[in-house]
Amino acid sequence: MPESTDSKPAWRHGEITRPDVDDYLYSMLPPRDEVLLKMEAEAGKRKIPIVGPAVGRMLHQLALMMNAKTVFEMGSAIGYSTIWWARAVGKDGRVFYTDGGRKNAEEARGHFEKAGVSDRITVKVGDALEILSEQKQEFDIIFNDIDKDDYPRAFRVAIPRLRKGGLFVTDNVLWSGRVTQKNPVEATTRGILEFNRLLYDSQDLFTTILPIRDGVAIAVKR
Repeated sequence: MPESTDSKPAWRHGEITRPDVDDYLYSMLPPRDEVLLKMEAEAGKRKIPIVGPAVGRMLHQLALMMNAKTVFEMGSAIGYSTIWWARAVGKDGRVFYTDGGRKNAEEARGHFEKAGVSDRITVKVGDALEILSEQKQEFDIIFNDIDKDDYPRAFRVAIPRLRKGGLFVTDNVLWSGRVTQKNPVEATTRGILEFNRLLYDSQDLFTTILPIRDGVAIAVKR
């Protein structure tokens, strides 16, 4: 059965495309398994920030396209996007989950167990940028979904830890259209505007922003 659009969950905020086009995109999605569906329902009910299934499928596809084996996720919440990454990297891959809350991390562990991917996920609790800065290895993909006013700092920490040809993927870069404001007051909007400019101005990256859900930036390291 296609995705129902009768009632829109909280994670469908943003919707940069026309509402009818957005409804069509979600209606085309194949059904997810029980674990993901339960997480989507919980996120909608409790207003937990997750990327949702349309973006989740895209993340999975990106990892498959480049045969990614190492993913570092900055800002993982209950682990919804982590599962999409973990299934894409396969049994020999490794995904780093990070979140500032132990309660989120424990809930995520339960989801990973049920999804059968816990053996390929490293769970870290604390500041995602500090944890990433401590890593000695380079990653195939770094996914950025932390507090938006920290996005410029995320840029500076992440790029040196991304391998050449690797992807720096960031959620919420259109921020429900608030990036079009001329003089934004919110620190979150200003942070995203500065971050987007850093992406496009960087000589080390080739960047495209896709207007899916709340905007996803995909930057490949040259």
